[in-house]
Amino acid sequence: MEVKPGHSLGLHLHYHRSEHWIVVAGIAKVTCGDQEILLSANQSSYIPRYTMHCLENPGIVPLILIEVQNGEYLQEDDIVHYQK
Repeated sequence: MEVKPGHSLGLHLHYHRSEHWIVVAGIAKVTCGDQEILLSANQSSYIPRYTMHCLENPGIVPLILIEVQNGEYLQEDDIVHYQK
């Protein structure tokens, strides 16, 4: 997955899947529940199901990451969006 500088995946959650984000290049600002962390290459974050989360690229280069989804239902209609 690629996130352009200054862009984000809005605040959302999933009822049926968890996610694991692994940063390949760039900087990721990850909000998971009430925690906010910055990740760089070779670092990762686990997002449990039912947890509000957001991914942002605060850097000046593209953020490249691998997203691993795990759960009994992996379709895109499992996403519930929220305003941040």
